[in-house]
Amino acid sequence: LLIQRSVKQHNLNLLFQAISAATHPQPQVDFLKGEPHRKHPGVTNLKTLRLPEELHVAAQSIIHRAQVNQLPERIHKLTNFLWSRKRAVEDLTLRQKAVSLEKELWEKAMQKGGDIDEQAMEDRIRRKVLSELRRTTYHWAPTKYDEELGVVYMAARLAGGYAAVRRALNEIKKRDPSFAPHTLLDFGSGLGTVVWASHACWGDSLKEMVCVDSSGPMNILAEQLLKGDDERAEPCIKQVYFRQFLPVSPKVQFDLVTAAFTLSELPNVKDREEAAFTLWRKTSSYLVLVENGTKEGHQILMEARDTLLKKQEKTVYDSRPASVFAPCSHELVCPKLAHEPVTPCNFQQHYQPLSLPRHNDRQIEKFSYLILRRTEAVEEGTKGVEWARLIAPVLRRTRHVHCRMCCPDGQLQHMVVTARKHSRDMYRCARSSDWGDQMPIIRGVEEDVNSDSE
Repeated sequence: LLIQRSVKQHNLNLLFQAISAATHPQPQVDFLKGEPHRKHPGVTNLKTLRLPEELHVAAQSIIHRAQVNQLPERIHKLTNFLWSRKRAVEDLTLRQKAVSLEKELWEKAMQKGGDIDEQAMEDRIRRKVLSELRRTTYHWAPTKYDEELGVVYMAARLAGGYAAVRRALNEIKKRDPSFAPHTLLDFGSGLGTVVWASHACWGDSLKEMVCVDSSGPMNILAEQLLKGDDERAEPCIKQVYFRQFLPVSPKVQFDLVTAAFTLSELPNVKDREEAAFTLWRKTSSYLVLVENGTKEGHQILMEARDTLLKKQEKTVYDSRPASVFAPCSHELVCPKLAHEPVTPCNFQQHYQPLSLPRHNDRQIEKFSYLILRRTEAVEEGTKGVEWARLIAPVLRRTRHVHCRMCCPDGQLQHMVVTARKHSRDMYRCARSSDWGDQMPIIRGVEEDVNSDSE
């Protein structure tokens, strides 16, 4: 009897599935391009990353040899400082705040009535305004690295910075497999992390890598890492050149241009805008920008995005326009900035840190990034399919998956994906995807979608 009931139940399930398929016809779109669901074209996430063995050994040797006092405490302090770093307050904003505060104090003084010594009151108000501005204004200062602080930075940020850059570059490698850069320019190169991450992606394809950093001690440490902490050794990655200034000629371009955790080190919006234009001028194919996954980091990247999409230099050397390659699925206003409270568009990458005291467990690097490309061609896609970006962890439940996405129409959406409504292929892709991947949206499918106003 139990077997008979089981067979009947199975037949009923098949009947319901057949009725459902007839009631909810699904467009047949081949967006998988021959790939298995777990490796569908939108998957760009990487498993836990480790530093290349040569880099890991060299870093351990340099840190051990430096014998920095109170290293764990200094690592913690520097990490917190860099993560909480904000942009400097612009002069105009500061003046507006001072005028507003002065007006408010004068109004309070006048409300009290009585005889007022205007000169004495003016002096008192000026002192109060200056005191309040000092108390409430973020005091930005450039970070100057000597050799010892450079070693602390290496211990604190080498592995995490490598993980963020490697994940960002993987977006290009996965979605544009024909791209094989020969030249690289890294602005604000620090410890040379981008060189190692680029070499991991494209290997000997790279024939010239120019690293630009104003800090002499950082350039020396980057060279030591390439030589395995042995001055007499040959660098394990060839054709790497260190400079303290950008190449002068505006016509010299590089296949790949990067700036990782660099724009946030520039003092004002004017300098950041000029840097964005300069880097774009030197870009032949892709420009990759990476910052901390904080509100500040995200907003700095959106400044650069607006500069390169909406403004134009007086002299244009390459007329090919900028287009957003990742992570945005559109070129409209970032919806994360349009809703209150503002939350950053960020992503995460697991990585294995350097083997240091209190520093051995697998960690997570949270970062924001922006990739722009210079091309006249439209990326080849699949007809009837658009790709949205997953902007939060995917929640896998019984027979349905919750996906929070930034969509090509510039809206944040919360989609509940099921095999019945969205096709078996899309459902399996959703279960195999995670935060930071792209998800296919098939036009013409009945969708269970909520507008997301986070």
